[in-house]
Amino acid sequence: MSLTIEQVTEVLRTVIDPNTGKDLVSTRSARNVRVDGGDVSVEVELGYPGKSQFEPIRKLVIGALRNLPGVTNVSVAMSMKIVAHAVQRGVKLLPGVRNVIAVASGKGGVGKSTTAVNLALALAAEGARVGMLDADIYGPSLPMMLGIDGRPESTDGQTMEPMEGHGLQANSIGFLIEQDNPMVWRGPMVTSALEQLLRQTNWHDLDYLIVDMPPGTGDIQLTLSQKVPVTGAVIVTTPQDIALLDARKGLKMFEKVGIPILGIVENMAVYCCPNCGHVEHIFGEGGAERMSTEYGVDLLGSLPLNLSIREQADSGRPTVVAEPDSPISTIYREVARKVAIKVADKTRDMSNKFPSIVVQNT
Repeated sequence: MSLTIEQVTEVLRTVIDPNTGKDLVSTRSARNVRVDGGDVSVEVELGYPGKSQFEPIRKLVIGALRNLPGVTNVSVAMSMKIVAHAVQRGVKLLPGVRNVIAVASGKGGVGKSTTAVNLALALAAEGARVGMLDADIYGPSLPMMLGIDGRPESTDGQTMEPMEGHGLQANSIGFLIEQDNPMVWRGPMVTSALEQLLRQTNWHDLDYLIVDMPPGTGDIQLTLSQKVPVTGAVIVTTPQDIALLDARKGLKMFEKVGIPILGIVENMAVYCCPNCGHVEHIFGEGGAERMSTEYGVDLLGSLPLNLSIREQADSGRPTVVAEPDSPISTIYREVARKVAIKVADKTRDMSNKFPSIVVQNT
């Protein structure tokens, strides 16, 4: 009895992607199945950046197909494709950007910018094309965290080329002003500056643009939610009650304006003494988990209170770059993968698939 494509497909239905928990057939990840005698070939295309996951998933597919009677050889080609996903109704996608992810917090001092930078670097490390926009006009930190000096160049006098740092495209008001120069601006000027940074930067074919938001729920957050095509938001908090109180406000704000919450990241969850190994929950325990349960939002990960995270970000080499194989970098990578999978599960943006219909009186 000769081997058939249908038999191979049925076996592929039993192969579960360990990251999504779904089989390769229902997610349309397995494609172009070919059978030639006992030789089987299949392409597996992931909808999220996962270079480090290629080999484990390839082994799962090969192991499953080799158990099928009549199979003598299995060839699996791994790839990934990140597409644009739906945003707020009536807001058009940015040129050169498929997905915009806002990283926000209700209050300052919870490690939001550090999380945003490491999240972006983790996505890039898994093979995605990633950019970062520093939307904190009053307190820009991106130039220092990415170790970038200089100013953006303009070839046409109208737009800016993004700066480059650790493989990320980036722009920030911090590139355009002196380091110690305060931005003494009212709200309309700040929101205008944000829109210019966002729309007048020539982003080059980005899978994800990570927007490091300022703390709070003010003008910039409102502008972002009304005029910028945001795929989803990540809320950063600490276990501290006052931080959680403000994080709830940020979460509710995004819900009100129709931006999906991709999940919560808990910073400074636990402190481990480097000398004696004693573990202490300095800012409280389990707060983010309770919040995620209360609002039906995923807890993406918990990061420790660790001196190295701060030192590495301040030196311009964040943890994912400075110590890519460390336990902390592993957490950042897992958080980034969960965020990307959440985005991949969203409805695809089909606005560019349909013609624009204009009705005119004649």
